[in-house]
Amino acid sequence: MKISTETASLHKLVGHEKAVEYIAKAGFDAWDFSITELIDVVAWNWDNGKTPIFEYRDKNLLGPDYLKYARKLKNIGLDNGIYCNQSHAPYPSDVPDVRSYFKRAIECTAEAGGKICVIHPDCTISPEGNAEMYNEILPFAKSYGVKIATENMWDWDKAKGHSCFASCATPKSFNEHLDLVNDEYFVACLDIGHAEMKGSDTTAVEMVKELGSRLQALHIHDNDKLNDNHEIPFSMNIEFEPIVKALKEINYSGEFTLEAATYLTKFTPETAKDGICDLAKSARRLADMFDAL
Repeated sequence: MKISTETASLHKLVGHEKAVEYIAKAGFDAWDFSITELIDVVAWNWDNGKTPIFEYRDKNLLGPDYLKYARKLKNIGLDNGIYCNQSHAPYPSDVPDVRSYFKRAIECTAEAGGKICVIHPDCTISPEGNAEMYNEILPFAKSYGVKIATENMWDWDKAKGHSCFASCATPKSFNEHLDLVNDEYFVACLDIGHAEMKGSDTTAVEMVKELGSRLQALHIHDNDKLNDNHEIPFSMNIEFEPIVKALKEINYSGEFTLEAATYLTKFTPETAKDGICDLAKSARRLADMFDAL
């Protein structure tokens, strides 16, 4: 089993170029291209009808030479013995300015060598509406040899104090989205942490078994079973052994990709190497569990 991790958290500390290098030297086999760093909705202006407030975190992805930059990152990875396995497009998908960058995310994914681009569903519309959104960009993705993966999401019930239903949050909803698009280039990325949050009405094990061969990418992190903590595996309350066993049972053939972005917020640019090495050790422990079955 190959292990991978996202670049966003390291990018915030040392930039994308060093992020790919550090990921390789920590012992990962691959890197997950966080194209989320292109544009991010950091807040909402509620006085102006919930207008999104943007932040552009990586100007290289925004400028005209974005493909040259993606190719540079690919070569840094290859020079250090690792490859790009997948990417994550900007979100949230209900914001038109964010959605306008989906094609650029797909282009960058292909240029970096990635095979899957995770694009969140729009949690404000129906599965049919999401199918329309995905079908609109799927031919473009296919022309680049890149699969689009949708992901299980969550909303928050303030009254109950825990998560509640959002697009793809349950096996039924996830499979409904996949059925409506019904294309081999449209697959599932299971966010382990989201599936384990109280109020999700499912578990990661159930999700794995119900998605089966449609599951081709993962976002792995730990949480307290209540919040979306995105912490390092084995540090909080998720039991990973049954999840790994379920992945083995369905013959999961993708990588084990971490999205434990919160963990690296504890580190500085000077100590970032230590943090990424910690993450690599946790990911390798998961991979060893899978290989031992």
